[in-house]
Amino acid sequence: MKNTGIKDNLASTLKYENVGKKDRPVVVWGHGWGQSRKAFLPLAQGLEAFGKHIVVDFPGFGESAAPSTPWDTADYADETARFIRTQTDGPVIWVGHSFGCRVGIQLATRHPDLISGLFFIAGAGLKRKRPLWKKAYFKTRVFVFKALKKLIPLGISEEWLKNKFGSADYKNAGQMRAILVKVINEDLVAEARTVRCPVALVYGANDTETPPEIGERLQKLIPGAELTVLPGQDHYSVLGEGRHQVAPLLKKFIERLNADIR
Repeated sequence: MKNTGIKDNLASTLKYENVGKKDRPVVVWGHGWGQSRKAFLPLAQGLEAFGKHIVVDFPGFGESAAPSTPWDTADYADETARFIRTQTDGPVIWVGHSFGCRVGIQLATRHPDLISGLFFIAGAGLKRKRPLWKKAYFKTRVFVFKALKKLIPLGISEEWLKNKFGSADYKNAGQMRAILVKVINEDLVAEARTVRCPVALVYGANDTETPPEIGERLQKLIPGAELTVLPGQDHYSVLGEGRHQVAPLLKKFIERLNADIR
């Protein structure tokens, strides 16, 4: 385990729910940015016959306390690993959505003994590939934002700048804003290359937040990773109306890994 020098110890205070009555396999669920364990509960409850499911609120989301310093995904992984070790003495299957997949990559890299498999839904973690015109557009926005920020002492409103130039996640991040900035600037290519456990990647064909091309690149980076693209689904519908398409894929993945563990 690598040490990132986390000052907070939030593992003992994380809010979570247990779903299912079996002892094995243990499946831990990590939600996306701006969400909570509630986003995953319907899917976990539909699979309660296939293991013990632990659905958590990451620090700073849902009912869990926020970190006192700006964490990155390595910090989230280390604290989540500490929490998992309080719940079970064996490896777990990690199910992540979006941001939860960033944490999952770090978990498999930093705590490989703890993760028997990764099931990623709309997984993030790699930089978006954008056409040249869009790259130029975003660079221009950043340049203008930084230029205008220098005018704050002269009376320009900092809040106006944030509302004008920030993304929806940025505007809504509140005390988590510094963490969000760290997270979205990460590129986990090197970490993904070190993942050696079984990995399933599921993306919605209409996802514009984490498009399937991210899954295609992750599949190339992670040996043996399997990619499924679901027609008609987007970044959030995969957990809503599309969860009936995700559930059998996850059930199959859990059963395969459980057989391997035995």
